[in-house]
Amino acid sequence: MKTLITTETHNTMAYDEKLAERIRESLVDIKSLQEKKMMGGLAFMVDDKMCVGIIKDELMCRIDPEVEEEALARHGCRPMDFTGRPMKGYVMVDDSGMKSKKDFDYWIHLCLDFNKRGKSSKKRKKTRGG
Repeated sequence: MKTLITTETHNTMAYDEKLAERIRESLVDIKSLQEKKMMGGLAFMVDDKMCVGIIKDELMCRIDPEVEEEALARHGCRPMDFTGRPMKGYVMVDDSGMKSKKDFDYWIHLCLDFNKRGKSSKKRKKTRGG
C-alpha cells in the first residue's frame, strides 16, 4: 500500500498530491507514461504528448476541441485560461466535477481518447544565451 502525502501537511505544495495519485492509479497500465513538472503543476505525458495534468487542486484536461462545448456543460468544468484567452482543447475541472469515480474516469477517458489523435508539441529551440 502506498503512502500518500496530504496537502494539509504541505501547504506550499504546487499541486494536489492526492489528485496526482488518483491519476497515476488510473494510468498505471500505460507503458509510455511520463510525469513532467510544468506550469507550476504536474503534467502526465502519454506517447510524448500532454494528456492530463494538475494545476493546484484542479484537473487539467487536454480534450478534443470538437467535444469541448459538451465538456464545458458538465458540473465543475471551465475553460483553461492563463492569458485572458481560453486555450482551445483544454479545460479545467475542479473537485466538484470529479468527486465520484465515474466522473473522474469520464475525464481521464476523454483525455486518453484525444491523446491517440492529438499532435505532439513542437520542441522550441532556445534563443536566449546564444
